[in-house]
Amino acid sequence: QVQLVESGGGLVQAGGSLRLSCAASGRHFSSYVMGWFRQAPGKGREFVAAINGKGDSTDYADSMKGRFTISRDNAKNTVYLQMNSLKPEDTAVYYCNARVQIANFWGQGTQVTVSS
Repeated sequence: QVQLVESGGGLVQAGGSLRLSCAASGRHFSSYVMGWFRQAPGKGREFVAAINGKGDSTDYADSMKGRFTISRDNAKNTVYLQMNSLKPEDTAVYYCNARVQIANFWGQGTQVTVSS
């Protein structure tokens, strides 16, 4: 079982920045593929970004490329999502995900609201 706790969400004006953090439990964090997803009101959950265990390979949804950066600190069992140039359409609950072999674990989510 892997527990994930997100933090860093909040209210920001369009064009602003936020950095989300996700602290994970477990002794083998560096083997987890970590990701961020988001869910806007009335919409399904969508992929945002992912990073491999070593942190040397990342993937992004097209609409986030160039604005969002995922990173991780394996010494701290933490993954980050730096979000720049935020837009009102980025408003959503952001969820941290850990993929451990065939299992998926989710955090409780953190709200990000971008005002125009």
